[in-house]
Amino acid sequence: MGLTRIANPIYDGAFKYLLDDNRVARLFLSTMIGEEIVELTFRPTEHRTDVEQRNVTVFRIDFSARIALPNGGEKLVIIEIQKAKFASDIMRFRKYLGRQYLSKENSYTVHGELRAMPILSIYLLGHSLEHTESPVIRVVRQYLDATGREQIAHQEDFIESLTHDSIIVQIPHLKQRRQNDLESLLGIFDQSQKDPSDAHTLSIREEDYPEKFHGVIRRLIKAISEPDVRETMEVEDDYLEDLEDMERLVAETNAALAEKSAAIAEKDAALAKKDAALSEKDAALTEKDAALTEKDAALTEKDAALTEKDAVIEKAISMLVAGGLSEKDARVKLLG
Repeated sequence: MGLTRIANPIYDGAFKYLLDDNRVARLFLSTMIGEEIVELTFRPTEHRTDVEQRNVTVFRIDFSARIALPNGGEKLVIIEIQKAKFASDIMRFRKYLGRQYLSKENSYTVHGELRAMPILSIYLLGHSLEHTESPVIRVVRQYLDATGREQIAHQEDFIESLTHDSIIVQIPHLKQRRQNDLESLLGIFDQSQKDPSDAHTLSIREEDYPEKFHGVIRRLIKAISEPDVRETMEVEDDYLEDLEDMERLVAETNAALAEKSAAIAEKDAALAKKDAALSEKDAALTEKDAALTEKDAALTEKDAALTEKDAVIEKAISMLVAGGLSEKDARVKLLG
């Protein structure tokens, strides 16, 4: 068989269309979480965003699903797709996750008792993480005792209601290996299969996928012919381009501010050095002034002593003159 074109499910519009089929959604999510799903209520939430520069409207879709499990319990699964990496991603994910914890809708009743649904978060990333190339990463909590070695066997509603597991999919690394059903299913996101002339479609070989996933593929084949799906994907491209432009502008602005801050810091350092030199010069001048003042005081003291000496001599001369000596003889006698 040849290649089959499918809608690229990394786009919110195509992924929403895929999961709008309840049977396909149950198959997809049960394969993702590794648990049978008895009942599924899919809840996409659209957030309207106006992109003024391009005069388009974008709906950012958050996916969540309320599922019933064979053991009688219920679970909330939230799904985030992120095509490109942006600085605001983490805070947006945290904000959405926080809303799910706060929502009264995410609870169920057992024997008349209201219980909070455990949450499982799934992140489908169009970019790579920093330290691992594993295509699928499962973050699974453990119940351990104080030693950290012994596992506690039974789950507690208190713990399940306040903590959660996660599944992170690195779409760029899906092409490396498909070792199990989950990695086979996630092959529909493999961007190395992207049509060179149309990023909205992938070209796959249906026979490379287990037969049970052919319904997923047929749903994505059908999505291509849906004008609304096509239009939504085009709008997503516009929105993503605007976000990338904004991110670049922020990065350039931050770089310019950093450069300006460095120049100001350098100027401040030069001024501080100049101020230190002036302070040193002022200290030297102050020391010199103190020395001159001290010298002037010494001279003044010397002049006073000389004046006092002259007064004593004149008094002595006067006394000698009064005793009968001439002034000349008196001076000769006293001064030699």
